[in-house]
Amino acid sequence: MNKSSYLLVFAALIVGIAFNSFFIVDEKEKAIVFQFGEAVRTDIDVGFSFKLPIIQEVKKYDARIQTLDEAPDRILTVESKYLLVDSFIKYKVSDVLTFYKANNGSFNSLNSLLGQRSEFVLKNQFGKRTVKEVVSGERDELMNTMLNQLNDSVVDLGVEIIDFRVKRIDLPSNLSNSVYERMRTERNRLAEELRSEGKEIAREIRAIADKDKVVILAEAYKKSELLRGEGDAEATAIYANAYSVDPEFYEFTRSLKAYTETFKSKSDVMLIDSESEFFKYLNKQTQPK
Repeated sequence: MNKSSYLLVFAALIVGIAFNSFFIVDEKEKAIVFQFGEAVRTDIDVGFSFKLPIIQEVKKYDARIQTLDEAPDRILTVESKYLLVDSFIKYKVSDVLTFYKANNGSFNSLNSLLGQRSEFVLKNQFGKRTVKEVVSGERDELMNTMLNQLNDSVVDLGVEIIDFRVKRIDLPSNLSNSVYERMRTERNRLAEELRSEGKEIAREIRAIADKDKVVILAEAYKKSELLRGEGDAEATAIYANAYSVDPEFYEFTRSLKAYTETFKSKSDVMLIDSESEFFKYLNKQTQPK
């Protein structure tokens, strides 16, 4: 091997060592620098970083939110009745070194531990509640309690639980019928109470309306009688005034009105003495001057 070959090998070695001296961490990852199998650096920023070539190596782990969705668990309630509870967990790596030490960097191992601890939390919380409380109770309060309890139990795993939620609860057929029947009975009882309250309110409204109606009609009748009395009095005054001005003419017009009202229909027949006062103006003859 000549001198230029040695130089070429040396240059290649230098380039290899240079490339082995830096690494890149993107925003979706967390990294640990190991030296002879021991973790020496964990606080590594996103972007370019340097390490000692050959003697140090870098391991990267996914820092994005992960989802664990296992098969439904068979959970016992405080009534000693079984439920099939289907839940899921959203989590992410918060402390990469603790995560590595607890699971040797294996997400499969981590998921297995999370499954066991989530099942314990479910059994603990559902074991304090009845079927009715679980199915139709304060679901948000239950979810928050389970989330906090699970977060406290995974501190040693180096992860943070973002969400822990029950997405479905199945009841055995014999249990579901009795639960739904009790729920139906309760809803019917509540509906009857609301109907009774509505009827009572309706009766009160009708009673008030009837009272107001009587008062309004009485006031209207009173006002109409006053107006009628005033009208009659005014009419009487007008008649009296007219009579005092020309009694003969007033009596004549009154007689004409009586004739009109009496003989309104052609079929009407009236038997009366021709000398009666009723025909006073008909029998009266005008004397020639």
